[in-house]
Amino acid sequence: MNNTAINRQRLYLIGNLSIFMIGLGFAVRANIAPDLQANIYDQIDLATSATRVGEALGATFTGFALTLLFGSALVDLIGMKRMLLLSALGYVLGSVGLVVASLLPADQLAESLVLGSLLLTGLGWGAVEAASNPMVAALYPEEKTHRLNILHAWWPAGIVVGGLLGVTISSVGLPWQLNLLILMLPSVVMAWLVVRAQFPVTERVAAGVSYQGMLAELIRRPLFWVFWVCMWLTAATELAPGQWVNMALSNIVGMQGILLLVYVSALMFVMRHFAGAIVERISSVGLMFVSCIAATVGLYALSKASSPLLAFGAATIWGIGVCYMWPTMLAITAERFTRGGALAMGLMGFAGGMSIQFVLPQMGAVFDSAKAEAAGGAAALATLSPEAMSEAVRYASVQSFQAVAFVPLLLLPVFSVIWMLDRKRRGQQPAVIGEPGTPLTVNGKK
Repeated sequence: MNNTAINRQRLYLIGNLSIFMIGLGFAVRANIAPDLQANIYDQIDLATSATRVGEALGATFTGFALTLLFGSALVDLIGMKRMLLLSALGYVLGSVGLVVASLLPADQLAESLVLGSLLLTGLGWGAVEAASNPMVAALYPEEKTHRLNILHAWWPAGIVVGGLLGVTISSVGLPWQLNLLILMLPSVVMAWLVVRAQFPVTERVAAGVSYQGMLAELIRRPLFWVFWVCMWLTAATELAPGQWVNMALSNIVGMQGILLLVYVSALMFVMRHFAGAIVERISSVGLMFVSCIAATVGLYALSKASSPLLAFGAATIWGIGVCYMWPTMLAITAERFTRGGALAMGLMGFAGGMSIQFVLPQMGAVFDSAKAEAAGGAAALATLSPEAMSEAVRYASVQSFQAVAFVPLLLLPVFSVIWMLDRKRRGQQPAVIGEPGTPLTVNGKK
């Protein structure tokens, strides 16, 4: 298929809507996490309810990671259109499943249905990333970092809309399940647009690079695996605290944590539109280095915030730090390992998704352990007064955020070395795939 015959603007709109949908889903999960804990997990086991919530939310990221791992390798075979239709189906079925689970008695069946439903939404999330990221890289090969950052600006836009709607639903006393019905709306609209659109092939297919060539690109380039490991840590820095924010920060500063997530997301939506200008000055890797510093300071400050004003200040620093992490890591992959195709970008997303699958339950375990410690033992939790329980939960919330604050520090040496090496080479320019059968060129050199 000739990619030049594709309507780029229409497809970019579909890509933006798909990312908006998964951002909306992220906010919905943050909105309903306390309700799932109170209505289901507290009833099953009060002492381990936060851990169970973390595991349930982590199931979303498991589905996300698995779809990216396999879907990115198969997107060239089944096509971007089918992948996006599968994503819409996952969000619809997952939302319906969660509503049904909330209507059942709080038992093993309800818990299993929650896990299965969140897994389905995760599969839908992964299908979006597996299709939309290589689609945009193919549509705009000359400005990948800029276009991918704008594409992923619609992730925080979805969080803003979902967060505000969630706060409204809660404040007027409407059933929290309404969040899930709202989530289904963009899924249906996106499916309608996708059916009517014509999609391109990926850069790898357009250039005639074989599957063997794609695999060889990843195997023979150790630097790809360095970035792959980094993706585990950048995703943990950005997504785990964001998904946990309504659970923890509400207890730390005495306000709805989702409002902080909405604020940070609005900040990210604006800032991601300027990624191209920033990268022109300090490079993609330089941007990641600066981001890690800000993220570390912001996360630690969030754990120490004692008032809404301080929380907003700390959230601003954290938001600036994590703003560019996910799309820029994808852009680095698309620019440096072009022959890796959709598989290279999918493996990066897989690393990010699996990272959260491990981190969220650990944050929940830290929360439960600290809560029990503050209460004087797990058995004492049931005997605490409301005031004492509130203080124990606040202490646990602080500990859970501090546990992840050190993660971006581990990345600073790696990004600093790569950044310095790039500067010695006068900057890393995007790799370009030549016509079918021609070698890969970087900066005009084979």
